[in-house]
Amino acid sequence: MTEPTYLRDTRDGYDKISADYAERFPTMLVDGPLGRAMLTAFAESVQAAGGGPVVEVGSGAGRVTGYLDSLGVRVSGVDLSPAMVALARRNHPELRFEEGSMTALDLPDGSLAGLVAWYSVIHVPPELHPGVFAEFHRVVAPDGHLLVGFQVGDEPLSFTEAFGHTVSLDFHRLSPDRVSDALEKAGFTVEARLVREPSGDEKVPQAYLMARRRA
Repeated sequence: MTEPTYLRDTRDGYDKISADYAERFPTMLVDGPLGRAMLTAFAESVQAAGGGPVVEVGSGAGRVTGYLDSLGVRVSGVDLSPAMVALARRNHPELRFEEGSMTALDLPDGSLAGLVAWYSVIHVPPELHPGVFAEFHRVVAPDGHLLVGFQVGDEPLSFTEAFGHTVSLDFHRLSPDRVSDALEKAGFTVEARLVREPSGDEKVPQAYLMARRRA
C-alpha cells in the first residue's frame, strides 16, 4: 500500500531538521502556564481514574512526554520521524519512544488510560481527522482520557524551508468547534476546552481540548 504523501513529507521534514531543532530549543519549556495547566489536569484525571499507560502521539523531542512523566504519569512516546525518536531517546533515556504513525498505532484495542496529541494532528489534513480520531478511540479504554492541542484558524501554514533545509511541511490550523464535533462523532465526550490568545512569536490563538472516551 502506498504511503500517503503527507506522512512521507512530515517524516522527511522532521528527519531533516531534528539536529537543528535540538540545538535551537535545547531546554524549551512546555507551552506556557495555560498549556501546562491542561497537561496537569489531564495527568490528574488519568491518575484519579486509577492510572495506566498513556501515549503521546507525535512526541517529537520528548518535551511533553517528559513533562507528563514528571507529573507521575506512566507515559511513552510515538513519532513518525526516526530522527526525532532518536533525539527523544537521548533527551529522556529513562522513557520509551517508538517509531509509528497515529493513523495506525501498534497498540491493542482499549489498552491506554490516556492519549495526548500535542500539536501533532496539525500535520494531518482535516478531512482525514475522523479516521485518526477513530484510531484514538480504538486504543483508549472506555472512560479513558484524550488531550489534543492545536493552533486555531482556517488557513494552513506551509513551509518549503526550515533551518536551512528544503522541506514540505504543512501545519493545519483548526477550528475548536470542528475538532470538538469530530471527537464527539468518534465516540469521545469533550469535557474541557481552553482557547488562549497568541503570545510571544505566535500569530494565532492556541486551543486545548480534553475529552473522555464514552464507555
